[in-house]
Amino acid sequence: MTQIVPLNKEKHRNLKVDGRPSAAHGDNQHFVQVIVDEFSHLLVHYPLLFGKQRQTGQFFCGAMLGFIEGENQFLEQWQREPEFYRPLILQRGPFYAHGPELAIDLDDPRVDAEGGKALFTEQGQPSRYLQHIIWAFQDLHPGIERTRIFIARLLELNLIEPIDIEVEFEDGTLRHCEGLYTINQEVLTRIPDAVAIELFRRGYLALIHMMIASLKQVRVMARTKNARLLEKTQGLAVAQGGASG
Repeated sequence: MTQIVPLNKEKHRNLKVDGRPSAAHGDNQHFVQVIVDEFSHLLVHYPLLFGKQRQTGQFFCGAMLGFIEGENQFLEQWQREPEFYRPLILQRGPFYAHGPELAIDLDDPRVDAEGGKALFTEQGQPSRYLQHIIWAFQDLHPGIERTRIFIARLLELNLIEPIDIEVEFEDGTLRHCEGLYTINQEVLTRIPDAVAIELFRRGYLALIHMMIASLKQVRVMARTKNARLLEKTQGLAVAQGGASG
């Protein structure tokens, strides 16, 4: 159930929201939509790829957070380190755009949850938390349109191609990530000079190279997951050794 209503400083003066990362609140996603405005923050942690909307087949930009459905390798880090960058689409919590204003889903479990943060000060002004949400939406709303235009231009130039990501882990499992796309670097090397200049001036060339550079994070994520698997295996062996002794 949802009960999305415009946010009102009088009606909602005493509301609190728990905006902390949580699997129970939808942060356990392995691939989330992002906007081009976030790329400079994202590429140092996450592989940046393209996905397709299931309903429409339209491309969108996304950050890879895990190798399987429901796996977010960064969730614990987000919980430990609030300053660690978290995609805006997840930062927004139970809030939605309502024209130029904000709306809130009063039925969302994060609303009035224990440990939540106030939305308004005693004077009725936006709290620091709510101001952060307002800033997020100021980036999200126009950023979604900028990202759509960026993707449309790449498609015109045939610069998007499928990518196969296959990783084998310490526990013997083989993960094959399907339905993802990346920059076609071969086509990129052949674009005319005039097009390269156009992409540069629009800022698209920088975005393209950020997406390419971010692919190294796939290996980093695989190493991190392998280290965790190895740690679990060693812990289990120690526990079994202690039990047999």
